Amino acid sequence: MVQSTAQPEAEADADALDAVFAALSDSTRRAVLEALGERSLSVTELAGPHDMSLTGFMKHLRVLEDAGLISRTKEGRIVRCELSPRPMQEAAVWLSRYEKFWTGRLDALARFLYHQEETEWKTLPPEVPGVPRSPSGGTSASRPTRSGARGPTRRR
Repeated sequence: MVQSTAQPEAEADADALDAVFAALSDSTRRAVLEALGERSLSVTELAGPHDMSLTGFMKHLRVLEDAGLISRTKEGRIVRCELSPRPMQEAAVWLSRYEKFWTGRLDALARFLYHQEETEWKTLPPEVPGVPRSPSGGTSASRPTRSGARGPTRRR
C-alpha cells in the first residue's frame, strides 16, 4: 500500500508558516528583521538598541532562527546574523491568497459607503426650548421630589 506524502508535507508547511507568524508577532523580532534587511550584523550589533540582557535577546534570535527567518554564521569569535528571505516569501504567498478576497470585500464596503453618502436623509428640526414635546400639546405633571409620609415601620 502506497501512502501519500502530501499530508505530511502540508502539515510541515503549516507548521513552518505558524513559526513564521509567531516569530513576527513580537516587536523586538520585527526590529531585528528590519535591521538585517540592510546588511548582516553581529549579535552584539543587533542586541545594542534593545534594552534587555544578552541571554534574553538570544532567545529572540533563536525563535527567528527556528522559523528560518535568519541564519547565524561564526567568523572567529563573532557570530553574524543574516536574513533568510524564503520563509517570508512563503508567508507573502499565503497572504496573497486572501488579498483578492479582502480586496473584494473592502471594495464592496467602499461602494456601499459611497452610495450611503448619496442618499438624502431627512433630518429632524432642532428642538426649540419651551415648545412641548407631546403631540397633545399638554404638559406632564411633575413628580414629587420627596417620598410620601413616613410609614408605620419607619423610625423617627
